[in-house]
Amino acid sequence: MRLCSNRIVSALLLFALAPLAGYSQTAAPSQQPAATSTPTRPVLRPETQAPLNEDRDPVTSPDAVDNLGVSPENPGAARQSAQDVEKGSHGYTLTRTVDEVVLNATVLDENRRLVTDLSKDDFKIWEDNVPQTIASFQHQDIPVSMGILVDNSGSMRDKRAAVNNAALDLVKASNPEDEAFIVNFSDEAFIDQDFTSNLDKLREGLSHIDSKGGTALYDAVVASADQMAKSAKRSKQVLLVITDGEDNASSLTIEQTIRRVQQLQGPIVYSIGLLFGEDSGGRESKRARRALQLLSDDTGGLAFFPRSLGEVDEIAAEVARDIRNQYTIGYHSTRSPEEGGGAYRTIRVDAHAQGHGKLIVRTRSGYYPKANQTTAKPAGTN
Repeated sequence: MRLCSNRIVSALLLFALAPLAGYSQTAAPSQQPAATSTPTRPVLRPETQAPLNEDRDPVTSPDAVDNLGVSPENPGAARQSAQDVEKGSHGYTLTRTVDEVVLNATVLDENRRLVTDLSKDDFKIWEDNVPQTIASFQHQDIPVSMGILVDNSGSMRDKRAAVNNAALDLVKASNPEDEAFIVNFSDEAFIDQDFTSNLDKLREGLSHIDSKGGTALYDAVVASADQMAKSAKRSKQVLLVITDGEDNASSLTIEQTIRRVQQLQGPIVYSIGLLFGEDSGGRESKRARRALQLLSDDTGGLAFFPRSLGEVDEIAAEVARDIRNQYTIGYHSTRSPEEGGGAYRTIRVDAHAQGHGKLIVRTRSGYYPKANQTTAKPAGTN
């Protein structure tokens, strides 16, 4: 891929993927079959390349914890920024706990409208079918760290202008304290703008269009999730993926990608599949739709499949509304992180409230427990 001379250079992100053999024993059984080999490492590439077999961060931080490798065993190596701590009754306080599971949940009524007036007592949580006690609860427009991943393969050439405008409109409709980074990917993933709240910088990052090559979607998602774990300042994290076809260039499978994001207890993934056109009902399009649906469903996000480019901007606005109206719910598992050998744990959340009919709760489907986990706990919670 030709690199633009004014491309913003980001530190090369390298991480170690845990061996994925025996995968079906710990993953959600219906969605995560066993992997037969350990894949190569997906990375977000800067302009100047270091050898891919060097598992190191070429930029040294004065804070030693920032220089720790990011891996499934150490997903939160980078410290939380002081910007995540806001004073006053309208903010939230950063605290640390080794066993709190934090869920971001969207609630809809039977007509698919957002429900925003629920209380802590309206929710019930089960982990592996065992009831859990809610320890923290918040319904507030919390700032997020967001990664915007845009397919830069050859088939996207005529779609990029509309996609870029929609991505920028999403940022405009989001919390002004959000931070975002831009990744353009084809058969490789490039970070063209690191975390910023500056709209002009994000626009510049999206403008780096060199549409050619294949589609390494899964590798781009994993590398971006790892970037989140390493560098995000916000505890609530989101990835928006926009693509127009099936992955045909990744070293990872969709099952391995979902597992990696879940191991990181990582971002909610929203996806927009531009699968309209001549092959909209073909085999490749169906496989692409299935992959995006799984990726979003298992992380608590939404997958959208517009019928034309004209619908993308409206979808971006819906994503922004969804993110800003979520409930943040935390609980301490009745099982220790070590119990079960780190096996995958399923989560189910139900909501019932007087005056509402049937309510639909959307959140991540489960997680992999880790010892010494750190999370952000909202202020004013129990």
